[in-house]
Amino acid sequence: MRAEPLLSLAASVAGEHRTNDALRSIVRGLAEQPGVALARIWLLAPGDICDSCFLSAKCATRTQCLHLAASAGSPRHSDGEDWAFLQGHFRRIPLKQGKVGHIGDSGESILVGDFAPESNWFMRPEWARREQIRSFAGHALVHRGKILGVLGIFNREVISQEDFGWMKMFADQAAVAIANARAFEELVKAEAAVREREEQLQQIIDAVPLHMFILYTDGSPGRPNRASRAYFEPYDPVAPRDFLAKFAHPDDVEGMWEKWTEAQRTGRPFHLESRFRGRDGEYHWFLEQFVPLHDADGRVVRWCGVRTDIDEQKRARERMERENLVLREEVDNASMFEEIVGGSPALKPVLARVAKVAPSDSTVLITGETGTGKELIARAIHKRSQRAARAFVSVSCAAIPRDLIASELFGHEKGAFTGALQRRLGRFELAECGTIFLDEIGELPAETQVTLLRVLQEREFQRVGGNQSIRADVRVIAATHRDLPAAIEAGTFRSDLYYRINVFPIEVPPLRERREDIRLLVEYFLDRYCSKAGKSIRKLDRRSLERLQSYPWPGNIRELQNVIERSVILCESDEFSVDESWLSHQDGATRSLQTEMGMQEKQAIEAALAECGGRVSGPSGAAAKLGMPASTLDSKIKALGINKGRFVQGAG
Repeated sequence: MRAEPLLSLAASVAGEHRTNDALRSIVRGLAEQPGVALARIWLLAPGDICDSCFLSAKCATRTQCLHLAASAGSPRHSDGEDWAFLQGHFRRIPLKQGKVGHIGDSGESILVGDFAPESNWFMRPEWARREQIRSFAGHALVHRGKILGVLGIFNREVISQEDFGWMKMFADQAAVAIANARAFEELVKAEAAVREREEQLQQIIDAVPLHMFILYTDGSPGRPNRASRAYFEPYDPVAPRDFLAKFAHPDDVEGMWEKWTEAQRTGRPFHLESRFRGRDGEYHWFLEQFVPLHDADGRVVRWCGVRTDIDEQKRARERMERENLVLREEVDNASMFEEIVGGSPALKPVLARVAKVAPSDSTVLITGETGTGKELIARAIHKRSQRAARAFVSVSCAAIPRDLIASELFGHEKGAFTGALQRRLGRFELAECGTIFLDEIGELPAETQVTLLRVLQEREFQRVGGNQSIRADVRVIAATHRDLPAAIEAGTFRSDLYYRINVFPIEVPPLRERREDIRLLVEYFLDRYCSKAGKSIRKLDRRSLERLQSYPWPGNIRELQNVIERSVILCESDEFSVDESWLSHQDGATRSLQTEMGMQEKQAIEAALAECGGRVSGPSGAAAKLGMPASTLDSKIKALGINKGRFVQGAG
């Protein structure tokens, strides 16, 4: 047996990745060598067929034996025998039995150089004589000091010591090839088991309705579960930064990226609320939770992310915030009486107009002097509208600093300006599906007027510092005590905004034109403040009532309310009375003094009309000169019986 064919066979066998293929290649390659009759390999393994084994009687332990794993040869005088058959008499060989068993147990090589019939090494000498077997070579297959099995060669020629040495070298190479093939199969099995476990785990994860995904420490993404893939369909596995740019809300990207980079640095879990755009194009709120996964040495090898849809909870929370704010405002407005009190001829047309406009969604502009109850009229419109079950949000445009009014009305995003530490909802969002009351709308700065005009025209707005358009399903009711047409001429109020809010005007009369209602109002306020103070007032002083009815009430109902509250606090008996000094700007004022003041007022108005050529409104009108709304001046002209026509230039 020459060395070159054995070396070539060893190189060929080394490329086999399956154990059975390697074994068959070894025995078939050896069987093709000159003089070789039969080549066999037995591998050491636990006993498995001890009860039916042909050699079981010679096996003492029945724990391990040599299993025939591969066989190849060319019979000459044994007709009908298949020497590749593995289930014959020697399919199992006990350790220490015969030459093969001895090699498998001790690891020693055996060479029977020239056949002798009396040799104990041959268990079937008749077969050896029939097939002209002259020699046998057996080597243990040893890898890393461990016996794997036995390689046996039955030869029809005498095996020399040199050939025996070459066969030993080949057996060592064959053992390595067998061990490598076994290791490769184990690796394939392990990988298959891992894939099977991963597939099972993926099936379990896919059944979870939450979004689940894996991120590796280098930022590369793993396969997300079905819920996540379905939400972001079509989904492309991209790096976190690209994923955020594609799906996250623009206002949330930087904050999310800061959290992620900080977590990579510290290895600590984190969570945050953020918005992601789904395949329907809409953004939904999610709670994202990231948990680090560690290896045996405690190093972070990947991150597990869970994304929970909290959109409904988030919106419910915002609705609750709106409702809480409205409730707080209701408490703040407790000083406003709940129902409109009175039935005077001046008030009845106002109530009729309220009843007509309330069921519609039309924008209403309420005008009137300070303290006449414009917000009360606005609330009456809201309560009789289809939006009555939703929020009524009141905003005093005059009470908010000019640089904060836009944020107050439309909200702002986190970081929109210094001090904006978190996102804040504006009053328009709080009034969604309800009514917003813009009191003193004439005080709005020019830039806010532009934004409000857009809301009225397009029914949408953006928060300060944001770029997302928000739909506004809100009814707008505005109010002012100013002369808006005069403000338009003066350039302080936009004409297009005026025409947008002046769809349905309602003018609230001053209290001096509602003298018939004063008694009802006094009784109403008395009942209110007596209940608060725990007092019982049963009689109304006649002279006090006359004073109240004759007083011009420049502060209107609000002034009357304050006077009644003050009187109740100071009252020491069951009869209500009002200090006369409270109803004038001078102590001890009398009716004659009031009359004198009325005459002085009439003279001042006539002088202004004469100077302005009978013109009442506008920047060059008498109202602007006197510093009062044109509607108020018109009321005074009528009340004082002034004929403004005689001041018009050219009148004769």
